[in-house]
Amino acid sequence: MLEQILAKSGHKIIETMTDGLMLVNPSGKILYVNNALEELLRYKRNELIGKSCDILECDSCDRAKRRGRPRDCSLFQHGEEKNLRCSFRRKDGTVVTVLKNATTLTDETDTVVAAVENLTDLSSLEEKDRIINRLKRHITYEDGFQGLIGSSEVMRRMFDLTRSAAHSHAPVIIYGESGTGKELVAAALHRLGGRREGPFVKVNCAALNEELLERELFGQIQGASTGSAAGAVSRLEAANGGDLFLDEIGDMPPALQLKLLRVLQEHEIPGAVDHPAVPLRIRIIAATNKNLPKLIKEGRFREDLYYRIGVIPITLPPLRERKDDIPALVEFFIGNNSIKTGKKINRISKEALELISQYNWPGNVRELINAMDYAFVLCAGDEILPEHLPPHFATQLKMLNFPVLKSQLSKTEDERQRLVKALKAAGGNKSEAARLMGISRVTLWKYLKKYQIEVNRNIQE
Repeated sequence: MLEQILAKSGHKIIETMTDGLMLVNPSGKILYVNNALEELLRYKRNELIGKSCDILECDSCDRAKRRGRPRDCSLFQHGEEKNLRCSFRRKDGTVVTVLKNATTLTDETDTVVAAVENLTDLSSLEEKDRIINRLKRHITYEDGFQGLIGSSEVMRRMFDLTRSAAHSHAPVIIYGESGTGKELVAAALHRLGGRREGPFVKVNCAALNEELLERELFGQIQGASTGSAAGAVSRLEAANGGDLFLDEIGDMPPALQLKLLRVLQEHEIPGAVDHPAVPLRIRIIAATNKNLPKLIKEGRFREDLYYRIGVIPITLPPLRERKDDIPALVEFFIGNNSIKTGKKINRISKEALELISQYNWPGNVRELINAMDYAFVLCAGDEILPEHLPPHFATQLKMLNFPVLKSQLSKTEDERQRLVKALKAAGGNKSEAARLMGISRVTLWKYLKKYQIEVNRNIQE
């Protein structure tokens, strides 16, 4: 039955294969190729059949010839080739890497009459290998640390402090604006620390209301009718023997601050009725984007808790203060997105990178990640261009089209000139003009007053 199916449909099966297939005789003449091989090597069938396989410049054949082997193909000498990684030259001159599996065919007298070669395209895998290797390079100390990318001086100092803090059992507090990577630093502290074999439990203090946050941290509230299973393990208990990461601790309600302080002071979690207190052995790693000393003055954060959790402070710089790291970050995110999306985008134009480097990134690295995700959606080629960046970069691009020749301007004229051009590029929008100049809105108002510029009228040079 199988023989009948193959006899009737064998040719159709071969022509619908996704791998390239080629039949050659012992002298190297190509006898047959399927559709997939035409697409793989970019030749028409009639351009290959009857020609010598030398036309394809297989590098495995070249290596054999350089070693002084006979001209006869080694495939016909050995009878088969398995999982041979080699490359062929396409009609357009480009080279494609393939995985070749081949075997010889004999007639009824056991005479070898041909060989069939099956070629699997490895070019997409090779591209992923290149991307992965590039990503691995970025995780080295020279370019990054524990998933944090950067080689600027401010980042190197932060890496060193994180590495040292990880080996301490003292509580750590991580300061940084939203999107700077505070959670990555917390995870690094756990991985490198003495509690790395224990749990790493995360709680976002800003994501839950007071009742839910209390239940998450300390367990089921006695007598509360919440629908939760009584005796559920609290996050504090779940983190026992490891690290508890309290993200956005500046948003923790005052009543819970007091309760957390008592737990840390007494080194135990209070027990419910008929349940003894649970001894606590954890390290607190906290993070916030708020100014805790300011909150203390305002009566919104307990000073005693502040000193309890903030023994080792680590500050993450905003992206605008480490712009030297932007090219490495962009390259990293391009490589990462290439793997995720399968798109063969491998670079960014100088103009697009200049726009990215001049932007102040209020959302920090998280905003840069989003910008690269956006660019990958729009980019249809292999290079990210300015028009692939999010819409607000178009305003910045307009400003770049107004070159200022500083050598021809006095200091006062240079300052006024930049102000006028920023206002023009922003269409008179003061907030946008301040952002383009990298100054605050208050400073912009001072400049407007200094140079007597009225934005609601025509802006004059």
